[in-house]
Amino acid sequence: ASAASFTPERKLRILERVLAADRFENFLGTRFLGQKRFSLEGAETAIAILDALLDRAADGDAHEVVMGMAHRGRLAILTHTVGKPFSQVFSEFEGHPDPDSTQGSGDVKYHLGATGVHRAPSGREVMISMAPNPSHLEAVNPVVEGIVRAKQTRLGDTERRRLVPVLLHGDAAFAGQGIVQETLQLSQLYGYRTGGTIHLVINNQIGFTTTPDASRSSVYCTDIARMVQAPIFHVNGDDPEACIRALEVAFDFRQQFKKDVVIDMICYRRHGHNETDDPSYTQPQMYRKINERKPVAVLYADRLIRESAVTPEQLERLRKKVTLRLEEGFDEAKQFPVKFEVQELGWVEPAAGSVPSRTAVDRATLDKVVDTLTNLPDGFHLHPKLKGFVDGRKMALDAGTVDWALGEALAFGTLVGEGISVRLSGQDSGRGTFSHRHLALIDTETGDRFRPLKLLAAPPATFGVYDSSLSEYAVMGFEFGYSVGDPRTLVLWEGQFGDFVNGAQIMIDQFISVSQQKWGQPSSLVLLLPHGYEGQGPEHSSARIERFLTLCAEDNMYVCNVTTPAQYFHMLRRQMVGGTRKPLIVFTPKSLLRAKRAVSHADDFTQGTFREVIGETSAVAADRVTRVLICSGKVYYDLLAAREERKANHLAIIRLEQMYPFPEKELRDHILRYPDAADVVWVQEEPLNMGGWRVLSDFIQPLLESTRRMIRYIGRPESASPATGSYKTHAKEQADILDAAFSADRIAPVKKVRVVKRRAKSEKALQ
Repeated sequence: ASAASFTPERKLRILERVLAADRFENFLGTRFLGQKRFSLEGAETAIAILDALLDRAADGDAHEVVMGMAHRGRLAILTHTVGKPFSQVFSEFEGHPDPDSTQGSGDVKYHLGATGVHRAPSGREVMISMAPNPSHLEAVNPVVEGIVRAKQTRLGDTERRRLVPVLLHGDAAFAGQGIVQETLQLSQLYGYRTGGTIHLVINNQIGFTTTPDASRSSVYCTDIARMVQAPIFHVNGDDPEACIRALEVAFDFRQQFKKDVVIDMICYRRHGHNETDDPSYTQPQMYRKINERKPVAVLYADRLIRESAVTPEQLERLRKKVTLRLEEGFDEAKQFPVKFEVQELGWVEPAAGSVPSRTAVDRATLDKVVDTLTNLPDGFHLHPKLKGFVDGRKMALDAGTVDWALGEALAFGTLVGEGISVRLSGQDSGRGTFSHRHLALIDTETGDRFRPLKLLAAPPATFGVYDSSLSEYAVMGFEFGYSVGDPRTLVLWEGQFGDFVNGAQIMIDQFISVSQQKWGQPSSLVLLLPHGYEGQGPEHSSARIERFLTLCAEDNMYVCNVTTPAQYFHMLRRQMVGGTRKPLIVFTPKSLLRAKRAVSHADDFTQGTFREVIGETSAVAADRVTRVLICSGKVYYDLLAAREERKANHLAIIRLEQMYPFPEKELRDHILRYPDAADVVWVQEEPLNMGGWRVLSDFIQPLLESTRRMIRYIGRPESASPATGSYKTHAKEQADILDAAFSADRIAPVKKVRVVKRRAKSEKALQ
């Protein structure tokens, strides 16, 4: 149909859509008086717009439309657009959520997602998915883009026509939230484009209680989209036909030109921010006009009656039909518990191949990966400084000098060879912040990019490494969405430095750490966060271990700080072959990337698996040990070197490679190898109020109860800043930690009270 063709049948369908939304909101308002629902009243035309969009998508051979939106109008769209049963929504209002919808804490009803199938009048069908989201406005935008990109890759949708992202926004949030700009910026980037997004702004001209003149500096709320030259249609929400004309042009533009397009639907909000709010406190004049205005369902019905497109009798039958469906859903909800099918948003392989169960691989497989990494195409001009890097890899397995970057490359290469895709992104991730990775080599003469590991990928697996925009928030959200959209891909996001993760804290708090518990939405996303105290100042030392540990509960994610390339290899492979999908937080090294002792042998990759705890590896007589040092990460090598220098063979060192889920049994077994009289000490580089101490000490202490020992602490004193800005001070603090660890003096336990006074500079880092 052309954009201007509105047959009587189509007009009746549009009327049914806006009337259904109107009756649904009124039904909720009368049956569940006083409950928050963030209604669509004043913007019911959005339902007709989405209905037309899905019709056009189905008729255009689209496979799926993936939607993201905030809470305004979500319940109406879940039921009328996605197809969530009324009975399920009503059960949630009654306090009876679907018992099978989530295994954790769940979420409020206007944050949940759903999937369904839309059938167009032509009989063609298209899948429709609504991604769940938190109350952090617009945060779901990059998540949806990541889900779509993943599904496009799996479907082989290279033209990006069959998977279509749709985002719904509020006017104040579209103008005010920086994540909107970050996501728009991704829209045309090589590693992140999805073929354009259709944006529908439900412009009710007010943000909570803030009017447009106080919430933006631009004329239109949509002006931010001009940065990517997106067409913007400003339409009247009380004219459904005009809105649908705009939608049809917008959809066709997206399909043809693969760019974002925006529909700014000017409407209003009949109630306050929620149904318990009185908006007349702050907008009395506006709400006098709104109270006098007829709903769009009434305005459009009157228009069709004037046009003789519908009779009053037809209108009454339609109203009764809509009301009957609502009443039936309400009655069904009373028969709780009701079983509802819950579908995951991830891509489902029609015939998934076998997944390997071992993290170790044979030597021939390792050799194949190394050969691929080091045999460059004929005529390729390698950067002169990288010749030694490439040549060193050729002999690393035999020489036992596999470093961190090669261990990582071996993990990636073996996974893609087994049919498991790998996607790594972040700022400068191809080369690596510390020039250690070089998974993408650039021809110095032609500028051509060569990614050796792509040659190993067994279809349908792919390998991709992408340098991202200078963004943490949106890019991490995109990668989270990608990990949700394709469970068969190892998805990794790397911070340039670990503290850069601060810019994406919302994604960590609201999605990564809790998506399984809130929405039943598993993710295996890996965060690579360079961490370690090496005198680089407060901004490039700490990836904030303490923040991640305080988010840990219910086995929701892995938190690891490993010490060898082989451990890193097994850990990455475990993420895809371990059978449990959960996020992995890795505190990666900086100085250890090239440390001579931080290397692994070929046997470390062909045997064994990931070890959550590594016990003493030197010739230390267990019965002569007087102190057991427990540590994690880079500080292990500092302790090892200091022990050798001081010949302190009465001290044993245990490495906690996985901080969470806490390996209680493994650590207990290692501690029990030593005399009951031996001190047990936690050693860390971070200040007392940071790092692992305050969380892990509560895990370790119960392991010592049988011997009535107290876990002791060695590390920096409590500090507001993560690290000093003076290298000289840093070196002194690091030396104090080692002195305390090897001191013959008995270490006093840390009192379980908050330290409020700053310690004297001369005092050692010993509590």
